[in-house]
Amino acid sequence: MLSTPNDRALSQMPRIITALPGPNAKALIDRDRAVSSPSYTRGYPLVVARGEGCTIEDVDGNLFLDMTAGIAVTATGHSHPQIVRAIQEQASQLIHMSGTDFYYAPMVELGEMLVKLVPFDQSGRVFFTNSGTESTEGAIKLARYYTRRDRLIAFLGAFHGRTYGAMSLTGSKAVQRQGFGSLLPGITHIPYGTHASLDYLEQSLFTSTVPPEEVAAIIVEPIQGEGGYIVPEAGFLERIRQICDRYGILMIVDEVQSGIGRTGKFFAIEHWGIIPDIINLAKGIASGLPLGAILARSELMTWPSGSHATTFGGNPVACAAAKVTLQLLETELLENARQRGEELIAGLQQLAEKFDCISNPRGKGLMVAIDLFDVEGQLDPNRRNWVVDAAFYRGLLLLGCGKAAIRFCPPLVITSKQIQIALDILAQLLGEIPGKKQKLPVNYGTIFGRIIAVASNMRVSINKG
Repeated sequence: MLSTPNDRALSQMPRIITALPGPNAKALIDRDRAVSSPSYTRGYPLVVARGEGCTIEDVDGNLFLDMTAGIAVTATGHSHPQIVRAIQEQASQLIHMSGTDFYYAPMVELGEMLVKLVPFDQSGRVFFTNSGTESTEGAIKLARYYTRRDRLIAFLGAFHGRTYGAMSLTGSKAVQRQGFGSLLPGITHIPYGTHASLDYLEQSLFTSTVPPEEVAAIIVEPIQGEGGYIVPEAGFLERIRQICDRYGILMIVDEVQSGIGRTGKFFAIEHWGIIPDIINLAKGIASGLPLGAILARSELMTWPSGSHATTFGGNPVACAAAKVTLQLLETELLENARQRGEELIAGLQQLAEKFDCISNPRGKGLMVAIDLFDVEGQLDPNRRNWVVDAAFYRGLLLLGCGKAAIRFCPPLVITSKQIQIALDILAQLLGEIPGKKQKLPVNYGTIFGRIIAVASNMRVSINKG
């Protein structure tokens, strides 16, 4: 049995007891609007007070089933007691001293754990960062330094971060680039996941505008995250490895969203048995604390002292949380991710057979998605948005990705019963989805929203009874 507090929380969840957003949530949202940057995306008006396992409680006492894990971050569940204990114990001894200039045990111990897990064919080294974006930035520098080449190959739909170097590799949404001027030169994007795109790279680009001897690295997500939880064609990743070997190019694998047990293995690339040159990590590595890492083969990480550094990367409190995270993954969560993921995909396949508005359940482990379609069989982001918004009023937290996909990336502690609750709520929504193609968003704070909240509470109570 998983060592989490899920069972106690499950007996009450989901539970919606107020109109959404509730009065306390409304008040805090108003305060936030007065001081926060408008660049934050913010979907539905969830104002979180606390979390436990796969349960989120808002500031008005409403309970939600979380299928987002804070964007695939809280791998061990919200406030796992062993993670909390590790954080408290480390914070009582040392909070910060900067691993750039000094040494401390948690950083070294975590590094030792990671290099033992990494799927390299030789020894590895680690550089700690604070985020996936920083990991991308460091990997760019490392690849260019080692190869003495400038060009990089990335993929359309990819997400590697929003700072200038990382944004140059990201091929996700135009709004992320618009108005920010010139980005990093020497980046070429090609379509993701197909052999046709690799044919184009080798047979066209490499023979015309992108000399392969000038390419430092190809950076790829084993399963494309923000682009739609896209699983590539069979042989695609193996072929990238072959191309890299043929032309002396480094293979950088972005495991920020797919790594740390998300797919049922420590690293998603292990599903294909491929040995990369560099791996980027973040998100789930420290169960919610800011931590990232660049893992590289030892022979590559030869940059000199002072060439790359960070004040906060490898923070001792974050490292303490990460050490326990890796232990929990090994003892129980990897297997749970595999088993619950199989149940989730099977349930989504059953819904796809029943409802013609969804199709293509896909993924590995607990990195799963489905697509929403309109009445003419075209991908429909409006329907997707309606389902995600309406699910919030039923007590189910979902996120979109890609053009019209809904992603399921819950904490890896999720139970079979919680998977079924999510599927039941989703089935209700698919049965009520608007038949028209125009956007019909949930209008927060309106009478319609209040009706959904009340109906949600009634339906969930009936299902649990």
